[in-house]
Amino acid sequence: MCTLFASGRNRAPPRAALPTVWEEGSTPVPVSSIGGRLGGLLGFVGMSVAAGVLATVAVTPAIALSGVAASSTIGIFEDLPDYLEIQPLSQRTNVYATNPDGSTHLLAYFYNQNRIEVGPDQVNGFVKNAAVAGEDPRYYDHGGVDLQGTVRAIVNTYILGGSVQGGSSITQQYVKNVNIQNAIRNLTDQAEITAAYEQATATTESRKVQEMKYAIGLEKRYTKDEVLMGYLNIAGFGGNVYGIEAAANYYFGTTAADASLPQAASLLAIVNNPERFRLDRPDDPDNGTANAYAANQARRDYILGSMLAERMITQQEYDDAIAAPVEPNIVQPTAGCGYAGQAGFFCDYVRRAFTTDDFFGATDDERLSALLTSGYDVYTTLDMELQSVAERAINDNVPMTLADFDIGASVVTVEPGTGKIRAMAQNKIYSEDPEVLAADGRYTAVNYNADYPMGGSRGFQPGSTYKIFTLLEWLKEGHSLGETVDGRVRDWQGSTWRDSCVDGGSITVGESYRPRNDEGDSPNSISALQSTVTSKNTGFLAMANQLDLCGIRDTAASMGVHRADTGAVVDAATGEVGTGELLKNPADTLGTNEVAPLQMAGAFATIAANGVYCEPVAIERIVASDGTEVAVPPSECSQVLDPAVASTAAFALQSAFESGTGASSSSRLSPSAPTFGKTGTTDDAYATWMSGATTKAATVSGVYNVTGFVNQREYRLGGEQVAVKRHRIFPAVMSVANAKWGGDALPEPSQALVRGRQVTVPDTTGLTLDVATSVLVGAGFTVRDGGARDSGLPAGTVVATEPGGGASPGAEITVYTSNGSQSAPAPGQGQGQGQGGQTGDGGGPGDSD
Repeated sequence: MCTLFASGRNRAPPRAALPTVWEEGSTPVPVSSIGGRLGGLLGFVGMSVAAGVLATVAVTPAIALSGVAASSTIGIFEDLPDYLEIQPLSQRTNVYATNPDGSTHLLAYFYNQNRIEVGPDQVNGFVKNAAVAGEDPRYYDHGGVDLQGTVRAIVNTYILGGSVQGGSSITQQYVKNVNIQNAIRNLTDQAEITAAYEQATATTESRKVQEMKYAIGLEKRYTKDEVLMGYLNIAGFGGNVYGIEAAANYYFGTTAADASLPQAASLLAIVNNPERFRLDRPDDPDNGTANAYAANQARRDYILGSMLAERMITQQEYDDAIAAPVEPNIVQPTAGCGYAGQAGFFCDYVRRAFTTDDFFGATDDERLSALLTSGYDVYTTLDMELQSVAERAINDNVPMTLADFDIGASVVTVEPGTGKIRAMAQNKIYSEDPEVLAADGRYTAVNYNADYPMGGSRGFQPGSTYKIFTLLEWLKEGHSLGETVDGRVRDWQGSTWRDSCVDGGSITVGESYRPRNDEGDSPNSISALQSTVTSKNTGFLAMANQLDLCGIRDTAASMGVHRADTGAVVDAATGEVGTGELLKNPADTLGTNEVAPLQMAGAFATIAANGVYCEPVAIERIVASDGTEVAVPPSECSQVLDPAVASTAAFALQSAFESGTGASSSSRLSPSAPTFGKTGTTDDAYATWMSGATTKAATVSGVYNVTGFVNQREYRLGGEQVAVKRHRIFPAVMSVANAKWGGDALPEPSQALVRGRQVTVPDTTGLTLDVATSVLVGAGFTVRDGGARDSGLPAGTVVATEPGGGASPGAEITVYTSNGSQSAPAPGQGQGQGQGGQTGDGGGPGDSD
């Protein structure tokens, strides 16, 4: 009989809220003229009686059919089909996160019909007996159709003109509900659903007779107990509550296994007239009664009396139950992501992941139906311990609303090597309710961590955090950390840049573009490592000028980064839709593309995973209602960076995190683990970021102007600049991640990429400064005048250079000249090369970026 209880994995299209299934005969049917319909009704009575007798014959062969109806009527009945297709019931899908102790934490339900299908051992005897006593006391005596009840109902309703009475057996009611479910299963349009429902429930002779034949056939294939459980699982209990388990959960905060006798009788009372006897709207005049509690109690007490009469309960049990008041305990199901609080944004991400991935169905309707009707248990990647800390770190540092600052803050953590999203929080509460959104600024449906298709955000400029892609491309193209560039502030107008994505392979800056450094300095020469540690704009721009702009863009894209406005209308006037492709102008290398924090977390996780990029994932495992595993989309991981490039970039970014612009976060880690990171601040500090990773966790935190232009360095919260808040949020989350998972030592960098290739510095000893400068520049170096030294060489001639011997291509060479004060060269000076110098990694614990 598993067919009755299995939820299966049928993926019917989604549908709107269904009309409540009422017990047969609960809606009054006008009786226009007894005489005018008498012939048809008597024929109906005849067929019904014949059907009842046939049912009796099926159960008790000793009873003979004799003269109750004409043989032609019996023939028509026998020609009707008796096989009823019982399709899987629509059940709610549960979405879970993981608690610190490994148990599951329910985030939300998704459903069209709030139903939890249960087996016979999950429903106690009170519930089963209340169903039989209230709806069909002779249930175990007939063969699917209760002849006595059917005849009584027809005579009273159609011949005597009394109130409509329900003469259907439990089996017939089950058949009716199955027919309704089958009729609307593949419909999505509300008008079509209503029409199909009305047709399936129309009070006609033909439908009634067909239900009888189905009921008789059903009881030939299944046991009474199996049919009863099918009925209890499919029945409507008011509103969107279906099935006895969901009803027990909702109305009394209990289960069908633990429901008390008065609770069981109250629940089965609802089935008789769900809108009148439901207990969640006691004073609603639309219920048809001034007090639904009293109406429910009256029906409850009738059921209890029937249970006593049928000897299902003792007199004492009856007395105690009758004396008990109707006391519902309404437990609202966490339907949708609005009940998940700040974790609602992750919940919404899961929903979108399910409904946008072709893996779960070929069409939007199929995917949504799979989520709403399949009864899945969806186990997500969210770690509730880390999530709770992330929410607390946000709430402790950034308010949900400010009167003069549309402030947004977010933090997200991704696991390197898997892409699993472990935490996702922001300074808002999730809601899709238009009234709530309009009335309270603490709520939003926009996920700041995700891009437009996965959360509705169009992203934020990452500022200097984006420089990691220039650093990676620098290393990919064979440059080293020790190689230097001209870091002076300059106007790049008219300069040529390599761009292999355009015809001709290059572009020229047509307008004045003169970026500055946050500290206002203008270094004559600076290494790639120094530029990384101190986040020098001019240094990185000079590096990018030696690289392929298309290559920088492609490196970022290979690590999952794209513009967040994919699919959004970005120009209201033209209707232009965002493609997600990153812009690659020179200015874009400094972080002017609007991107999603989740994508940046994935990029940092790629470096931490030694160059392996894994697409962020939120769903880890799915189990069907029958306990079988459901396939989930495979984790898409690929090697996108040479491990030597990844490890060398991590080495440079570790210095930036520990002694450079990230030091404000580094100093607050407890416990600590080997970490690399990069800060980011946009022009006028409209957005500030702190991004970093260990081998176990990659986290990105940020504070933004959602709308407007407030400078975070000029706005203070809690006595400190808003720009500092990222350095409160990031270490709070990463400290817990370190305590949970630790962090391995970062891989050793490639020494070739750290030092780079060395070229010989020409010997300029004895040459004049002008001539020496010409020689060195011709060899590809830049030159700095180091001043005069005591020497016996002629005044004004070169006595030493630093570095001497060899240096990285493009390195700055400091030239020292003689002041002529000595008769002979001092030890260690002159004679070709001076004292060997090294480029330093520079930088301090400042917060400029």
